[in-house]
Amino acid sequence: MAKFITIGYGDREGYERTSETVRSAAHAHDELLLRRGADMGIAGQPVQVRNHGAKGVHTEAGSFMSSRLPIAGFAIIEASDIAEAIELVSKTPCAVAYGVVEVWPMAQQDGAT
Repeated sequence: MAKFITIGYGDREGYERTSETVRSAAHAHDELLLRRGADMGIAGQPVQVRNHGAKGVHTEAGSFMSSRLPIAGFAIIEASDIAEAIELVSKTPCAVAYGVVEVWPMAQQDGAT
């Protein structure tokens, strides 16, 4: 099975205008993904890290990426291919509540643990 990193974007307004029935089904689907072994979490406050030329670590609070919608959470899921990964995330809260979910295939590096 391949691994995929997912990034969910969404806001409270989109969530609240989604029917309770759809939201409940989406949360139940997240529970299914967790039972399948997904590693999921709600996004906290990011920190940018730089160590240009290995000459010293510099940090800056805040995200490097910008988006119209805030990042709501992340997951690492396993799927047989990108099509299955898309199907799996298409029923999650961010996907159904007027947000968006990015799916990034994660290639394993040689020697990765």
